[in-house]
Amino acid sequence: MDALFDESLVASVREQLAELLVQAIAILPGLILAIVVLLLTRTFANLVRRATRKVANKTLKSLSLQTLLVQTGYVGAWATGLLVACILAFPDVGVTDLVALLGLGSVAIGFAFQDIFKNFLSGILLLLQEPFSLRDEIIVEGFEGTVEEIALRATSIRTYTGELVVVPNSIVFTSPVRVKTDKPQRRTDLAIGVDYNTPLPMAVETMLTAVNSVEEVRSMPSAEVDIVEFGDSSINLLVRYWTIPQQKSVRRVQTQVILALKQACDEADISIPYPIRTVYHFDQEKYADASQLGTPAAN
Repeated sequence: MDALFDESLVASVREQLAELLVQAIAILPGLILAIVVLLLTRTFANLVRRATRKVANKTLKSLSLQTLLVQTGYVGAWATGLLVACILAFPDVGVTDLVALLGLGSVAIGFAFQDIFKNFLSGILLLLQEPFSLRDEIIVEGFEGTVEEIALRATSIRTYTGELVVVPNSIVFTSPVRVKTDKPQRRTDLAIGVDYNTPLPMAVETMLTAVNSVEEVRSMPSAEVDIVEFGDSSINLLVRYWTIPQQKSVRRVQTQVILALKQACDEADISIPYPIRTVYHFDQEKYADASQLGTPAAN
């Protein structure tokens, strides 16, 4: 009995292995074709990307829309290749069944990769709405720099110190973003104080002349000098002038303006005072304030 049971078990295993081998041989051509299609899809997707980039450069002026068109074409080519590969690898599965399977799978994938899809949709909205473009200088989530890439998943910012910051698009889309290069000009406010004995009209005129003497300061809008407050040791003024918006230029022009203001004040004998603090000393024996602290009043 045991011998017969062992022989029947071995025969059953052999039949199952033979059946699996036959199925594998039957599926093998489809798998090979699917692998070939995936390899060809890689080349095809790169060709589509290059072609769409050429078309986008000729037809669209917006760099963001050009990026969106190129990335959409690239993703679409890969999606088409993957669909064809699945049909070849599993010929028994119909297109309708495959679409239904993808629909059910997309629900599960949506829950598992919701952050990825959120960043993907945010990237598409950023590219369509264009709150900023490539090479714009922005501040988002405390990071400040130049936009190098707006991809479908994240936005790449190159900081002024040369570091690359990759910010997820969902954060960029839902956070306040300061676009510093949105307009062709940008204003800089520079505070300066003068001595209380300084004739203020003369000081204002001197500083305006000094600011306007800097070549890169724009004449329109014109520079302004406002008297803002009486400080502890000086009368404080605020110099406002306009330059092109790029940070490199703003920083360079600010240095030139400070040099011009200092030279003009020196030539006009306008004093820029240091902070002054007056200290009073009193005779403790005469006033005896400390000795009376905590002493009860006499009856």
